[in-house]
Formats: sequence, structure tokens, C-alpha cells
Amino acid sequence: MAVLSLTNAHLAFGHVPLLDGANFALETGERVGLIGRNGTGKSSMLKVLAGLEKLDDGLLQLQQGLTSVYVPQEPALRPEASIFDVVSEGVAEAKSLRERYEAHDENDDLGWVQERIEQIGAWNWEQRVDETLHRLGLDANRRVGELSGGLKKRVALARALVAQPDVLLLDEPTNHLDLDAIRWLEELLTSFKGSLLLITHDRAFLDNVANRIVELDRGQLRGYPGNFAAFQAAKAYELENEALANARFDKLLAQEEVWIRKGVEARRTRSVARVQRLQQMRQDRQARRDVQGKVRLDVATGESSGKIVAELEKVSKRYGDRDIVREFSATILRGDKIGLVGPNGAGKTTLLKMILGELPPDSGTVRMGSRLTVAYFDQMRDALNLQATLADTISPGSEWIEIGTQRKHVKSYLSDFLFSPARADSPVSSLSGGERNRLLLARLFARPANVLVLDEPTNDLDIETLELLEELLADYDGTVFLVSHDRRFLDNVVTSTIVSEGDGFWREYEGGVEDWLTQSRRAAEIRARQAPAVGAAPAPAPAPAVAPVVATKRKLSYKEQRELEELPGRIAALETEQAHLHALLNGTDLYAQGAARINEVTQRVAEIDDELLALMERWEVLEAK
Repeated sequence: MAVLSLTNAHLAFGHVPLLDGANFALETGERVGLIGRNGTGKSSMLKVLAGLEKLDDGLLQLQQGLTSVYVPQEPALRPEASIFDVVSEGVAEAKSLRERYEAHDENDDLGWVQERIEQIGAWNWEQRVDETLHRLGLDANRRVGELSGGLKKRVALARALVAQPDVLLLDEPTNHLDLDAIRWLEELLTSFKGSLLLITHDRAFLDNVANRIVELDRGQLRGYPGNFAAFQAAKAYELENEALANARFDKLLAQEEVWIRKGVEARRTRSVARVQRLQQMRQDRQARRDVQGKVRLDVATGESSGKIVAELEKVSKRYGDRDIVREFSATILRGDKIGLVGPNGAGKTTLLKMILGELPPDSGTVRMGSRLTVAYFDQMRDALNLQATLADTISPGSEWIEIGTQRKHVKSYLSDFLFSPARADSPVSSLSGGERNRLLLARLFARPANVLVLDEPTNDLDIETLELLEELLADYDGTVFLVSHDRRFLDNVVTSTIVSEGDGFWREYEGGVEDWLTQSRRAAEIRARQAPAVGAAPAPAPAPAVAPVVATKRKLSYKEQRELEELPGRIAALETEQAHLHALLNGTDLYAQGAARINEVTQRVAEIDDELLALMERWEVLEAK
């Protein structure tokens, strides 16, 4: 049963139709991910459903008695209030009812009040608030006015969650949250009893939370059952069919245009119906909203750096009584793609500055490479002049820009990032959040650099641009340092991940976030298996146990070396097959193919899990040698 719905919805911003006769329904218990390009109107649609904006035309229907909570990208909070008081606004009814019950007012219907208290769980509202604050890492006594933008987002999210509404409307809920908070939010939303509609570009988050994807594309809303992986497979098939249909239509239209322009003899034999059909085809072609162009990304690499970018030997950094970095060692080589992962405030920026030689360590040594030219995404974000035009932001004082060996006009370069030539002279303040991030990327890639430092570059970027940015960074010849909480983005870009393990300890893992999680889980399992044996052994026993391990270290044989080199490819192939099978299981087509096919797919998924585990174990054995 639908808890809310849009019928024939129309909404325009200026001359651009955001909703063009769109239809949508949110069912009870559904978790819907709303996706689409920046500027297509996703946030505007969410505001319409929250009652903050009105449709130009069409119908919005809500189930009677429906309670919904909307969390915007930039929440408005009382700056003078404490975090506890602001979050408690989400349980205002519970507070009021309990106060009425405890006051024992004779004019109140205490029976109804008690029944309502039981119904909404008002007896323990303080516990609900405290638990939510703890899980989101918020200090109940801090004033909201003292908080950063990321912490304010957490406060708004906490206020919405404690309300336990029928419908939760979230606009980019993962922005500014670290990996632990994102994983907790996934668990909370998947167990949420109400209906959920969220806007996010975090593909891993969508895969783990959403059970339906709705795409806002050229004014229309199209629904796809399953998670994001299932959507990708269905969308690729749909776009291919749309392109073929459009090509056939355009070919027929061209043939009819040739026919209508023929000489006198043809005009004598014209069919009135055929002429009318041609006129209708012209109208249909004019009204058709084609798929928008893609962002074309290129980067000025500049002069190559030396082979070694940085070499750190037991570096430490301490602020007051807190260890930020403790005895960290690493060697960064040219072409490495390094991801930095850790909770907010763990010290990722501090470690990064030490790697780049901008901050001296308290102890240890840092040896910098030669010919380093560094470009920062975060610094340019702070320096963005909202009054400047787009053209001046990219190329101040010149209409031309040098990208590697190419010379481009600034308007042509902006069009590569989906900014029309007419907008080149528009102020930056006129751009949406996603468009500003796209402009920042355009500015970043226009500067020659052999080291890129990207601090949360994925915020507000649409999924298509994210995928193109991944391809660019994967092919980039220089070195990349990437600070992000977008797991899929990190997995697709980085070659190794530096992870905060608490108390100032950092460790480098080969691969991305999933590789780190797999390796850390296996390490925890090994420690758990070894713990009883170590406890039972006499005190001197551990010393001789180390000797055989060191003694067995040797060079790999030719066959083992070949096997080690082939392992990543074999693992990647299995993971691709696994993603395809998961998409089948999350879709609807498989369940029309009979029980035998379903069992076959399910069994193969289990087999792949075992094969992947065996390959990962073999990889560890070979690397240990």
C-alpha cells in the first residue's frame, strides 16, 4: 500500500522542467534510493514530498495520519541550544505526553495519555536520545553553534532518527560521516520499520540499503527493483534499446523528409495520412529529451616526479597528550594511489601533511622525492570565489587554457564538464552544490601536477561523474592521495589503503577498503585461534616459535611467482561473476526462470565465496614467502 504518491507531477525551475508529468509511489516498508544527475531536481522533489515546496501541477497524496521527517543537505539548527536539546526535538510529543502524565492533571484523560505513551515508546525517550547520540559520536552537552558542518549534519540525522517516523526523507545522509558511522547508519536504515526515500551517490550504501532504485531522468521517474547493482544491469539494457529505437525513428524521419521534398510528380501522389504522420513525427522529435552528454575529463600531469615520492621511517606526531601518529613507516612511489581511511578527527590531514613534507614530525625521518608538483582539491574548495564567473575561475584573464599538450578555449573546456557556453559568464554563486564540485574538478585538472591530493572529492557528485573520475584517476600517471568515505570509489581507484587503527597507530594495507576489511577480519580470526595456545604455553615458548617462520622466508619459485601474478586477475574475475549473480538475485527476471535456475545461481554464489576465500588465503601464503 502506498504511503505517499505523485501523479502527473510538473515542476520547473525557470525554463527547465524538473518533473515533466512524473508519477511516483512509495510503498509501506520500501527503502528507495533516488538517483540522477546533478541539477535534475532530486532535492526539489524531496522538498515537495516533505511539504516544503509546491508542485506547479499534478497531485501529491499522503496517507492519513502519516508522519514524515525530512533531513536536508544543510540542516537549520538552533545555534544556542545543546546537542541533547536539539535532538530531543525529534521526540517532542513523547516529552509532552510524559510531562502531562507525571503532572496528574485532573482535566487530562490519563488513560488515553498512558495508551499513547505506550504506543510511541515515550517512557524511555531519554534513553533513545542518549543511544542515538552515542552511536553518532555526539557530545550531548556541546552547543550546536560550536559544531562543524559535518557534526551539524549528524545532529540533524539524530533528531530525525529518534522521531521514529512513518517516512524518512534523507538528502545525502552519508556526507561528512566516517566509515564506522556509515556502516551503523546502514544497519539502522535496513532495520527501520517505516518507509525510506533517500538521495545518495554512495553506490555501496545503495547496494546495502535500497530495495528499489528510482532514477530521475529528463523529467521522468523510472523505478527498478533491487539494489544499485541490479539497476546498473537493467539501465544498460534499457539505454541500448532506447538508442536503437531513436536511431530507427531518426532514419525513418529522414526518409520521410526526403519524400516530402520530391518533385511535382510526388506531390500529386501525396497521401494525406502520410503527410500528417510526418508532421507528428517532427513534433515528437522536437519534444524528445535526449540523454545528456557525458563529462569528458582530462588532466594536466606536468613533469614526472622522481621514483620515490616520500619515504617515512618511524614518524610520530603528538598534540598535547594525544598521539596522532605513532611510529609510522611507509614508502610512497610514483604512480601509487593511496587511500586514507579513519574516523573524523583521527588525524588523516596531519599524516598527509607529514607525507608531503608540509609538517615536520616530532620524531622519525621523512625523505621527500624530487620534482614534486602538488595540486590540492580541498584548498581550491576553500578559495572558490562565489562572485567570479565560471570562465575566470578556470582561466583568469585568458580565454585559452593549456591541458597537457592541448590548447583549449575555456568555453570548450567548460563544456567538457557539462557547462554550456552560455553559462561561462555566470557567477559561481548560481551553481548547485554538485555543479560547484564539478567546477572545482575542472579547475583542479587544469593545473599541471604530478601529485593530486583529493579531500572528499565525491561529495555532491552524481554517479556518472564519479565513475568517469574513477577512470581518470586509475589512468593518471602521477601519484594520488585520496581522503574519502566512499567505499566503492576507494575500491575502484586506490592501490593501497592507510588505515587508522586507534591510539595514533596507522597501518598500510594492499588494495582498497574491502581488501582491508578482509585482511583485518582474517587477522582477527588468526589471533583468536592462536590466543588459547599462547595462553597455555610456558613463558619462554614464544621466542623459539619465531625462528622457523624467519627461516622459511625465501624467494618464490618461477611457478609460484607466476601464480602470485595471476591471483589478482582470477580474484577480479570471480568478483565480477559474483556481482552479476547478485544482480540476478536482486532482480525479478531470475524468478521467472524456474526453481532449477534459481538453485543453480544460489549454489554458484556459495561456490564463489569459497573460491574467493581460498584464493585470498593462497595470496597471503605466497606474499608471506
